Amino acid sequence: MSKKAIILLSGGLDSITVLAHAKQQGYVCYALSFDYGQRHNAELNAAKKIAEHYQVVEHKIISLGLGAIGGSALTDVHIAVPDHPQEGIPVTYVPARNTIFLSFALGWAEVLQARDIFIGVNAVDYSGYPDCRPEFIEAFQNLANLATKAGVEGEKTMIHTPLIALSKAEIIKEGLELGVDYRQTVSCYSADSEGRACGHCDACRLRAAGFASLGVEDPTRYQKTATDA
Repeated sequence: MSKKAIILLSGGLDSITVLAHAKQQGYVCYALSFDYGQRHNAELNAAKKIAEHYQVVEHKIISLGLGAIGGSALTDVHIAVPDHPQEGIPVTYVPARNTIFLSFALGWAEVLQARDIFIGVNAVDYSGYPDCRPEFIEAFQNLANLATKAGVEGEKTMIHTPLIALSKAEIIKEGLELGVDYRQTVSCYSADSEGRACGHCDACRLRAAGFASLGVEDPTRYQKTATDA
């Protein structure tokens, strides 16, 4: 019998690769996305199209409103998205975001009697976020198996992080081998309403560098600048 899995699907490059990976591994996939007040919510339109393309059993988009607490350039329009690398944890970090996302995924997994959750966190080419580290994933998995009925009854939940030790180029290479069409994705922190990227934020720089290092054409759609007009 095929196993059910929850896939955290942002609509970005990493999450589509994780979904393709889970499908290739034979999982029956359920996709979970969040409208958390992110300024780049064009990624949700991308997530819908990706979920349809991969024919997931069900795709939920849950509204959270993390903008109410602010504290991040991704949820507060008064904090600028930086256009240059930052030292330490950058202002694009959203407080406790992956803890919240994984908690919802864990709850849905219990309802579905699914024992596998996939998330596209990465500890190599990442932006300094503390909730993308292996230590965090290990701690959350321990929590999951202590805090749920399934865990107490011996049905352990596994948090899968197939990209955690890969560079952005390695992620893209794996995705291309799986047939991923990266034109469908939105990674930019300042994407416009049509999903076109700014080309300057951390997410754009990492993405572009990944394609460049592979010598593969970057399929990202970029916003026009004054010099392009």
